[in-house]
Amino acid sequence: MHKLKDLVLKLDNRGYKAYKQLKGVYDFPGYTLLIDYVQGDPYASPSKLRIRVPQAKAGFGFNLFKNKSRKIALEDYITRSFARAIKKESKGRKGSGKSGLIKIDCGKQEILQRASCKVGKSFVEIRFYCGLPARGRRILAKNCLIMLTEEIPKIAESSLFLKNLDKNKVEQFVKTAEDQDHLRKLLKEKKLITFIKNGSNLPRRTGISDKPLPEDKAVLFKSPPELEIELELPNTGKIKGMGIPEGITLIIGGGFHGKTTLLSAIQRGVYNHIPKDGREYVATVKGAVKIRAEEGRNIQKDDISPFISNLPFGKNTEKFSTADASGSTSQAANIIEALESRADLLLLDEDTSATNFLIRDEIMQKIVSKDKEPITPFIDQVKNIYDKFRTSTILVMGGAGDYFEVADNVILMDSYLPYVVTSDAKDIISKRKDIREKESPKTFKDITERIPIASSINPYKGRKKKIKSRGMDNIIFGFEKIDLSSVEQIVDPSQVNSISNILSYALYKKYFNGKNTVYEVLGKVFDDIEKNGIEVISPFKNQHPGSYALPRIFETAAALNRLRSLKVKQKK
Repeated sequence: MHKLKDLVLKLDNRGYKAYKQLKGVYDFPGYTLLIDYVQGDPYASPSKLRIRVPQAKAGFGFNLFKNKSRKIALEDYITRSFARAIKKESKGRKGSGKSGLIKIDCGKQEILQRASCKVGKSFVEIRFYCGLPARGRRILAKNCLIMLTEEIPKIAESSLFLKNLDKNKVEQFVKTAEDQDHLRKLLKEKKLITFIKNGSNLPRRTGISDKPLPEDKAVLFKSPPELEIELELPNTGKIKGMGIPEGITLIIGGGFHGKTTLLSAIQRGVYNHIPKDGREYVATVKGAVKIRAEEGRNIQKDDISPFISNLPFGKNTEKFSTADASGSTSQAANIIEALESRADLLLLDEDTSATNFLIRDEIMQKIVSKDKEPITPFIDQVKNIYDKFRTSTILVMGGAGDYFEVADNVILMDSYLPYVVTSDAKDIISKRKDIREKESPKTFKDITERIPIASSINPYKGRKKKIKSRGMDNIIFGFEKIDLSSVEQIVDPSQVNSISNILSYALYKKYFNGKNTVYEVLGKVFDDIEKNGIEVISPFKNQHPGSYALPRIFETAAALNRLRSLKVKQKK
């Protein structure tokens, strides 16, 4: 620490690039500070630092990270504690550019595997960013000293040592995450696709906030008796709630009665949530994928013929490609690509679907004969998909009662509470005189896997590699912009950063070799992440890796499929 102080004081009022001399390792009382990267300008990306605390001093017992669920949760909790300490101890930006900034990549309502913290038997390591202080482009040594030798030590002391944290809250956090992972395992055993605990608080505060609505303003969830089940978790014990079985489930109801709120909670149920989020005991099978129409997206040689065929001018739908998909062709491609990535649950909402893709009623069938209509609607394939792949569907529907015929379960949302009306729905449809004709074959054809061509996946812009994520919606990849605004199950900007680097990493490892399919390429990357951690995809080795949060294979595949330069060949 004294070495660092002396070095900083010698840099006072020098040009900003002199800060580069600070790169190195410094021993502080109780921990080691590692300065891995120093920014060359106060307006540039901030400097990268790490703090490593010996586990003997940090005091986090092995029981808190004895399995994968607990380890990810503990690392997430420590990251959040460090972020809270920054708000308390840091005086904020002072000077030009990012001067005085201290920040860490931290989550919101979801608990994700991140690169921001690493916990093991030997040490605890936190990775964060600092904007080294300057006036103009001249070093402010005294301000830098305050940051490095006063603010950061206080932040570290209050967040990286168990003795200074609320041990009960730490234990509750890791146990809640462990219970959620166990709950998803139970779903498979019980042949369920989702579970919502009684008392869950599903509504969010606003349309732009993911925080829960205050309980005194929310209608808490209560399972209908017909679907209520009891499950036992390792920490919480026995809980009751609604378990939706595999198959086809329809969620119906009037406008503003909670249909989309329920579906939104289900689609986020693929992730663990923090205690008191309200959805911490909403669990959905890991392979759930939200499907929607996405006009204008790029499609490369998807076999969408189960849904669309006999297009005008003989356009081939078994190798369908377009740079500007319609609502129906995009939704068909989204389903085919989800199945290609091994989805076991499709989630659809009438409001974000192409109407002509969902349904063609009996009146329209009489006016426009099947030989004049290229679209086989989803209603005629949904059961075939389940029979072929055991891939279930949950569909929010408010305007097409024809789906009563194919649904195994019909749930009516009334004032944010669910009621089972399956028998009533089946009775109504059985008495209907004018019934539409089914327009699909008896089985769904096999998915045609696709092999990406490596030369079409180019992260370079000229001679310089250009990979940059922008929020949760966009990736700049070489000359291309990947639009992820319709990929709804991305929940964190650092997932998008990870996705962009996964594509680059797969190129570096030569997983795009002209033989591996999309699923095989990404499967190899996720195997590497499982073995070596999320930082394996970072180009920065043995140092601060950057801001990464683990995405799912489905959203990663979605990004690859939306790369407009992508070329593929179909696997024979």
